[in-house]
Amino acid sequence: MFEGALHSIGALSVSLADSADHPVLEPGVGETPLWPEVTITGLFENTHRTDDLLASLCAEAPGARMLEARVTELRDQDWTRAWMDDFKPMQFGKRLWVVPRDHAVPENAEKVIQLDPGLAFGSGTHPTTRLCLEWLESQSLKGCSVLDYGCGSGILAIAAAVLGAKQVTGLDNDPQALISSRSNAANNAVAEQVEVRGPGPMSGLQYDVILANILAGALIELARGFSELCRPAGQIALSGIMYTQAEDVKAAYRPWFDGFETMQFEEWVLITAVRSAQEGQA
Repeated sequence: MFEGALHSIGALSVSLADSADHPVLEPGVGETPLWPEVTITGLFENTHRTDDLLASLCAEAPGARMLEARVTELRDQDWTRAWMDDFKPMQFGKRLWVVPRDHAVPENAEKVIQLDPGLAFGSGTHPTTRLCLEWLESQSLKGCSVLDYGCGSGILAIAAAVLGAKQVTGLDNDPQALISSRSNAANNAVAEQVEVRGPGPMSGLQYDVILANILAGALIELARGFSELCRPAGQIALSGIMYTQAEDVKAAYRPWFDGFETMQFEEWVLITAVRSAQEGQA
């Protein structure tokens, strides 16, 4: 209600953010999760009077529950530049770098992904993405086929291609993620190696490596499906998992995988395993 009201009274832009600690990282297909408390921010020209704005907002949203209202004057500046200044080149392992597109590439950078933070999830700054990138950098991917399940910005799919994978599939159910992944793959000259697609039949397809940086609950549900998509002796790398959830995720995959290893950064873990030759039993 307040979002529409802000637009009605002349907001140039409106953004919504979680007011508490209720992150929404990777909704399931058909799900529309909501934050219990939301901070809504409207940006206005400085010609508007504060008292008039608040009065107009209340009139446009009668009966709506607003816990607090605050008006802040912002000094004029290059907001695009200010936003981008927070992002610097980041190194993962010995060879791999993620570099914002308007930054100079470090001289010692061997493998480079040029990527700007955008609407889709994944810029390398989150611990789960870092764990995946560092694991990928440590692997020999030359000639491999890779599935990036829940590709977000495409950063992991692009990293796999840059690191030598022959063919990479990025899969996501978010239309914005598909747009972002395709654009980022093209900007990094790996569009021919990286196929980006939405949900659909995958019967008969198998990969040497499966990456999934989503959430523990979804990973547990996908265990059988990933066992069918992973070639015998192929690898899985699962992230988006709190360290307290690691054993539950491993238990879900043990019927089909072995050789489990765990990497941890802060409270997050990455679980890797190898597809067994024998057929598992659920």
